[in-house]
This record gives sequence, C-alpha cells and structure tokens, in this order.
Amino acid sequence: MGKKRIILRYVGILLTGVFLGAGLTVEHAVDAQPTPPQPANANGLSALPLKGLRTFAEVYNIVKSDYVTPVSSHKLIDDAIRGMVDNLDPHSQYLDARQYAHLRVDTTGKFGGIGLEVTESHGFLRVVTPLSDTPAARHGLRPGDLIVRINKTFIQGLSLRKSVHLLRGQPGSAVDLTVIRKGVNHPLQFILHRHIIKVHSVSSRLLGRGYGYVRISEFQSHTGQGVTRALKSLMAQNHGPLKGVVLDLRDNPGGVLNAAVSVCDDFLNSGVVVSTRGRAQGADMVFRAHGPDLLHGAPMVVLVNGGSASAAEIVAGALQDNHRALIMGTRTFGKGSVQTIMPIGDGDALRLTTARYFTPNGHSIQDLGITPNIVVHQAQITVDHQKPFLRETNLPGHLNNSNPPKAAVNAPIPPGSRRLIDSDYQLREAFDLLQGIAVFHKFGS
Repeated sequence: MGKKRIILRYVGILLTGVFLGAGLTVEHAVDAQPTPPQPANANGLSALPLKGLRTFAEVYNIVKSDYVTPVSSHKLIDDAIRGMVDNLDPHSQYLDARQYAHLRVDTTGKFGGIGLEVTESHGFLRVVTPLSDTPAARHGLRPGDLIVRINKTFIQGLSLRKSVHLLRGQPGSAVDLTVIRKGVNHPLQFILHRHIIKVHSVSSRLLGRGYGYVRISEFQSHTGQGVTRALKSLMAQNHGPLKGVVLDLRDNPGGVLNAAVSVCDDFLNSGVVVSTRGRAQGADMVFRAHGPDLLHGAPMVVLVNGGSASAAEIVAGALQDNHRALIMGTRTFGKGSVQTIMPIGDGDALRLTTARYFTPNGHSIQDLGITPNIVVHQAQITVDHQKPFLRETNLPGHLNNSNPPKAAVNAPIPPGSRRLIDSDYQLREAFDLLQGIAVFHKFGS
C-alpha cells in the first residue's frame, strides 16, 4: 500500500458502432496524477460482507467441481469480476492486459491496422470509408463493402470489438478479408499488409473567402495541437483573419478530456470549460481555459447531433455557456459521467465511473445532452429549376442604366467546399448563419 498508484482520469468508453482505422472509438485517459494511498480500512477489508463472500466461495466450489466441463479458476474469477463491474453502468469495465493496452494505444491515434472506418451491419463489418493513403484505400476497398470473413474467421456473431481486433496486428503482417460488394455476384478476396495507421482527428478547409470549416472526428491526445495548426493554416490561406468558423462535432464520440480543454483554449480567452464532481478523492475538479482566442472573437457556429458525445459535449457546452458560439443541429448524446482507469496487477486495469461532469453554468449533461441554440435537422437539398422571371432588361426598347452601382463581390467558394455545402444541409445552414452574422456586424444593428 506504500506505493503510489498512477490514476488516469478520462471520459469513458462510448460504443457508437463506429470504429476508426480498425481501432475502437472510445473516450480515453485525461491526465495522469499520483494519488495518495488509501488506508486499508477505508472502504476496504473491514467493510467486506463475509456472508456474501462465503456464498461466492460456495458457488465457486460447486461450479469448479460439478460443472459439465472443467473451467479454469482464472476464468471463473475473471468472469466474476467482469460481472460485478459491468452491471454498475454502461461505462464501467474490467480490462484485461490486452484491452488495457489497446485503450492506451487508441489515445495516440496510431496503431497497426489497414485503415478502415467501419460500422456494424447485421453482425458483419460494413466499410464507412477507407482512410486515405492506407492499405485499405490502396487495395480498392470501397464504402459500403461488407466484410464477412477476416483471416478465414466468419465474423457474424462476434462482438464489434473482437471483429475489429482481428483487423489489427503487427505492422507488416498480412490480413485476409472476404468482402461482399453490392452489384458483384461473388465474394471478393483482399490480402492486405498492415501498416502503422495514424488517424488524424482534425480536418479543415475554407468554405469561402474569410470563412473556415474545422471538423473534429474524435478527441485524441494531439487534437488540441491539430486544431491550432488548422486555424493558423486557414488564416494563412485566407491571407488574413477569419470572419467566422464552423466547428463540426457531429458524430464525434468524444475522447481525451485534456484535448477538449485544449480545443476550448483556441476559442476562449478565459472561463470555466468543465467541472467534475464525485465521491472519490480528487474527483472534484475544475478545468479552465487560458486562451488566447485565435479567432479574436470572430463568430462561431458549432454543429452537433445525437452522435456528439462526452468530450464533444464538453466543448459544445463550454462554448455555449461562455456565449462564444451558437450551437446548431440536434440534441447531443448525453454522456456526462467520468471514468477513472486504475491499473491493477499483471497489466490489468479497472475502469470505474467516479464522477459526473458539468458545463460552466453547472448543468449536468448526463441523460440530457446539449440542446442546440438553433435546432436544424439534417435534410436533402434540392434545387427548384423553375423558369426564370421576365425582367426589365428583357423588354424591347428598355432604358439602359447610365449609372449602375458597383457590383457586389461575392466570396468565391472552392469547388470542393461547394460540393460539401450543397450536399450537407446542416453545414449550409451554419455557413449561411455565419455570413448573416458578418453582414449584421458590418452594417450594425
């Protein structure tokens, strides 16, 4: 008991069904800090229910001696621990050494894999998209492909985690996939060699002159630095300050809490980002932004939906409560609990819900989520190709304008951004709102 334990505080696992680069999208460790050892009698051995332990020992012995097939002691104890923890809530979990190692690897966004974003579909893995410049993309896997076998293992019935684990492995090792593709009447075989996959959680582009778009897919340990680089790159491309930014947190399952705080630092000069409250020692914490605001107060619209969870909700709640951004979209997931990772013997760990987190205004996100300032549901955009109106200039003998006003210069929109805006109704609404705010500021109230 004299040794210090390293406690990794993090916003816990969220199973959304989406896995990045064949790595489970989870929310990970926040910060590491030594915790003073607890007295042996503080919620310790003296509080153990001896009658219950006797019952457990009796059941253990009966199963060990009379079950139809032999069961190892390790499996019985392991399953008992898992049952005790798993039934507390959806986010507490006992992690064996392999699971704990995967969790630590996932926080870096770098692992051995083939570079697929996948989701569960009828017990199989459906490709959402192959990540650019990865084995999956180079070998021609496509969105919509259905993976049914991995290394000759028929994966229907396996858990998502187990199926994804089969895709991962040592860089350079081979993985054999059997794929069903729409429009092809026979299964396809792909043999790929795993590479180090680096999942970049931040992407950005200019929507038009002066307007930036930043997308965060999840919060990894380096996401904060990624957002800083993205904003500086957008300003360099714009040859000056930005008039406004859309921050896209849709379908972002969360991640490293410190990264969420770091992202808020880029948009807030000061103020509370999030606070946590719980029973465990050290569970009550307040995280604050220290700035500087890289946008110098330029307007922001944050896009969220039901897939925005945990750390993503922290960022949305912080920017909303600090009156720094308008939140647009639909209500978020509502994951407002904090988990603590406690390493235990032989490389295993316990992930335990120890606190709830609260927005700067003291609101709990748990079960409720973040309510957008402007509710906008996703929709299809169609163009009404009606006949053009007859105008004065079409009339024979019309008078010419001898003193026309100077033509307004519209912000040019790059072709790639135009396609993105035209195909994404919520983004289009956010972009229109940003431009409206800029016009309002220009001409005053």
